[in-house]
Amino acid sequence: MKIADANIILRYLLNDNEELSERAADILENNEIFIPNEVIAEIIYVLKGVYKIESNEISDTLIELFKYENLQFSNLEVLIKALNLFGKGKIDFVDALLYAYNRVNGHEVYTFDKKLNKLLKHN
Repeated sequence: MKIADANIILRYLLNDNEELSERAADILENNEIFIPNEVIAEIIYVLKGVYKIESNEISDTLIELFKYENLQFSNLEVLIKALNLFGKGKIDFVDALLYAYNRVNGHEVYTFDKKLNKLLKHN
């Protein structure tokens, strides 16, 4: 299994450098690729913080990308739930991921984060 880092996925999504974007497309479209949650968090951080892309657009775009059959994830159900929550703009991605681990896998989450605690108790 091969792993793509955030830069590969960002070049693919942003298509902002012809040479690198073409290479990224070749990598992502023609290989079995594992994308760790850490890489997804970095992608979201860059898209939101550097490129100022709205949470809902990031969420929608990544959910579409994650439909590629050759891409693998540690837990796609958790990721989709987290992205859907993140896309609503109420919580950052890492907290949305923790929420999703709680809801999908039943993991107990300990946090001092008020927004996350509120979501965990009320949903």
